[in-house]
Order: sequence, then structure tokens, then C-alpha cells
Amino acid sequence: MGGYDIDRNEFIELVKRLCGVVGPSGREHDVRGLVIDLVRDYADGLWVDSLGNVIALKRGGGAHRFLLAAHMDEIGLFVSFIEDSGFLRVQPIGGVGERALVFQRVLVKTRDGRVYRGVIGLKPPHAAKPEELRQVPEIKDLFVDVGARSRDEVKAMGIEVGDVIVFDRDVALLGSDRITGRGFDDRLGLAVAIKAFQMIEKSEADVYLVATVQEEVGLKGARTTAFFIDPHIALAIDTTVANDLPGTPQSEWVTTLGKGPAIKIADGRGSSGIIVHKEIVDKLIEVANKLGIPYQLEVLPGGTTDASAIQLNREGVPTGVVSIPTRYLHSPVEVADINDAINAIKLVKGFTEALTPEYIEGLKKRKIK
Repeated sequence: MGGYDIDRNEFIELVKRLCGVVGPSGREHDVRGLVIDLVRDYADGLWVDSLGNVIALKRGGGAHRFLLAAHMDEIGLFVSFIEDSGFLRVQPIGGVGERALVFQRVLVKTRDGRVYRGVIGLKPPHAAKPEELRQVPEIKDLFVDVGARSRDEVKAMGIEVGDVIVFDRDVALLGSDRITGRGFDDRLGLAVAIKAFQMIEKSEADVYLVATVQEEVGLKGARTTAFFIDPHIALAIDTTVANDLPGTPQSEWVTTLGKGPAIKIADGRGSSGIIVHKEIVDKLIEVANKLGIPYQLEVLPGGTTDASAIQLNREGVPTGVVSIPTRYLHSPVEVADINDAINAIKLVKGFTEALTPEYIEGLKKRKIK
């Protein structure tokens, strides 16, 4: 199946580059440019569709199409109003929790590409009522301070309603094996998908790497690219919950850092998630065991990934998910284990190179005589 050597420091630098770009849902253009640069030399075909998804093709056998998806967007905020005093009011982009916002440094990006630092303000405890100190403020009570003294100063900076805001955090090492930063959901998964795509040496299926847009606001990019590619089989790469924390019962951890990538069994609630195709779960486990890759099995009670949209394309697509366990998701201080991500690369590469025409044909609809 070819080589599996992965330079650890080089991969961390890739994660830093991807996480260092401002790109919330619907405003992924700078991430898109970086992805194109990273895959151009490894692709036999490269497109950007009308919604903004990047689609890279690595030709294989040609009889079947394999879709490998990871989303480019991150959570963030829209500027929704500019006060006369120069403060910015905001509305969320995706699943932004107020608990993660208070007193954070942020980056404000204008339409013309300028980036300014700001802070999310709230009156200090010295001026708050006792009952206010015990409450999580609503987003309507929060504001962004960019150092301006008036609306005119904000306008002079080029900041307008509709501009986007993300957390201001760099990727940093924690100890020897852990990394922390913003946007791991899903720039860490995107780094895994890109690296695996670069490393795939022999595939009997045509491999379509798709860096999707607007996953955090409804899996939108995955829906359109799945329709365009019409894959026979698919795999989504994303982060997942690691609740291995003090005070949390072990039965609620979902995954644990350092125990390997997670092979998803199911996620979401009711109609909002996915129950992963059994034969794909079995194949991922088979590949992991063959290559000696540690793995976890994941049943996530809430949330979902691009796989849910891809699975329901046309008459249905057998779809799996490889997840990278991550603590404190949708916060500025997400934490992951670099070894889990590196093993996820190996698993995705091994799975792709193990796809035979016979296996894929066995997943397709069959006429019963």
C-alpha cells in the first residue's frame, strides 16, 4: 500500500497554516486559495464550483468515484450593527456558544480583506449585579470593541455590517503531543484529508477530495458537491467530541485523546444525523487492524458531519466518517492529540488504497430476482 511516513513537524505546520486563515461559513475564500495551492501539484483535475467548494481529482481505475470530504469553514460572527459609540453588535455564524465568547480577543475581517483585532466586551464584575455574575450573557448583550471612538471611526477602518469575526488564537503546543487553537473543527480534519490525498499512491477508484463550504450552517457544500460528483462511496473527515474531562462520567466521554482516530458508528438525533453504513465501518476496522492503527468506535449523541448530506445524495451513497477526537469544540482553545490526527491520515490513505472494484460493486443497489 505504499509508504506511511509522516513528518510530524511538517504536519503541525500545515495545521497552523490552515488554522491561521480567517474563513467562517460563507466567507471561506482565503482558505480556498490555500487549499488550491496545497493540492494543485497532486491533482489530475481541480475545480471550484459555484458555491465555493474546492474539488480535486486524483485519477485511479476510473470505474468508480470515491468522495473524500472535509469542510473549510469555521464558526464565527457577523457584524450586525455599529453603535454610535463605535462598538460592534454581532450575530452568530454556526454553533457559537455565548460561554465561549465573553472577554475573548477576536479578528474582524472587512470585505476588502483588512483584518483588525478586537475584544468581546461585557461590563466587569465590579459593575455587575450579583445575579448577573451567575448568568451566561445572551449574544445581544455582547459587543466587540475595536478601539474606535465613534461610528465614523469604524467606517474609516472599512468595517461594515456583514463583515466577519473569528477568535484570535494561534495554534500552540501543549506538552509534547497535544495542540490547541481555534478552528480545529474542521481545519484539523481538512489537514488530515489534504495530507492523505497527497500521499495516496495507488487507488482503483477515482479519488475526489472536496474541501466543502458552509458545513457549520447546514452541510450545504457537501450537498451540492455530492450531487455533482455522484460518488459510489464516500468518507467524511471531521472532529468529534472528546469529553474525557474531570467530573464527566466515563460513559459520556464519547472519545478520548490519544487513543487513535474514531470510526463513527452514528451521530445526531433522529433525522438530523447518520447511522454509518455497516460495511464501511467493517472495512475501516479491517484496515486499521491490518496497519496496526489504534482506533476508537464513536457514537455521538448530538451533532453531525458532511457525511449526513452525502449519504442521502440521489439514490443513496454508502458513507463513512473518520473523526479526530477534540476537546472544547467550538471554542478558541480546542485541544487535540497530534498522534490521533497522524493515525487518521494513515487510516484514510489505507482505506482508499484498499477500495477494490469488487468491494464497491458489492455496496451498490442490487436487483433481486
